[in-house]
Amino acid sequence: MVVDIKSVLIVDGVGAKCAELLNAYGIATTTKAKISKEELLMEIPNHDALVVRSATQVTKEVLDAGVKLKVVGRAGAGVDNIDVDSAGKKGVGVINAPGANALSACELTCTLMLVLARHVVPASTALKAGRWDRALYTGSELAGKTLAILGLGRVGREVATRMYAFGMNIIGFDPFVSADQCAQFHCTKMELEDIWPLADYITLHTPLIESTRNFINADVLKQCKKGVKIINVGRGGLIQETDFLQALKSGKVGGAALDVFEQEPPTDPVTLEIIQQPAVIATPHLGASTKEAQVRVGQEIAEQLVNLVKPGTFPTLLAEVTRVLNK
Repeated sequence: MVVDIKSVLIVDGVGAKCAELLNAYGIATTTKAKISKEELLMEIPNHDALVVRSATQVTKEVLDAGVKLKVVGRAGAGVDNIDVDSAGKKGVGVINAPGANALSACELTCTLMLVLARHVVPASTALKAGRWDRALYTGSELAGKTLAILGLGRVGREVATRMYAFGMNIIGFDPFVSADQCAQFHCTKMELEDIWPLADYITLHTPLIESTRNFINADVLKQCKKGVKIINVGRGGLIQETDFLQALKSGKVGGAALDVFEQEPPTDPVTLEIIQQPAVIATPHLGASTKEAQVRVGQEIAEQLVNLVKPGTFPTLLAEVTRVLNK
């Protein structure tokens, strides 16, 4: 099927490669690194396609204003900032670039796990303040510990491969991945109820959909080991924050590294209190923030748009199938 796309609006600082590639195939582009909701509503009627990162909220109002709109492209993996249901009802396609930032998200996940294990952030902060608190920051090795990976898509698989090399025991859950497939990247597939009591570390790599919202909650945390460490470079909203804060304060959760939040930048008092906890490392959604990933996401979305206009121009790129973690 050929889609008539003559003009694309690119926002949120998507890499220049996106516009360059589209222009090379005769597709006009308008680039606005930052755009307000009001500006977006005024500009979107002029375009056939919209490319966003995570900052712009593509709401029903925006979709309704896009009278010519045929496609929304998410330069990245998650599409929770796009009203996919409303897009479907209007006949607007939604595409993403799930593989383009997988390595960057994986590397940040592994980094945060190591930093948690060795108390790197508080130790560095103490030394900069003039304190030599060597004994206070005795950490633990990752070798021999059990890592549970929830969501075994591109990022989860990359994490499994790398942390297996560190000597970790890798277990995981994903309803779309078979046990045989898991074995190929050194992971033992298990049911969720069997995972919680075993995991020393839990890392989240599932999209935010209704069945995964508040996935890590009081009921789940009760089943976990005391002192479990949790890393979230996936999506804000996967963790029930009130429950999580109590688990941090009680020591049930021994540490957390959080790169994503339901509201960004966070202003909710509970979220802000979580960020301030001594056992928490918080980063401002850096998972895909590498030069290499930003080039790739822009290029991959552009290639998909060109393929819609001129099928077969680039190798087929399949957008990630929505993955559902069944509780």
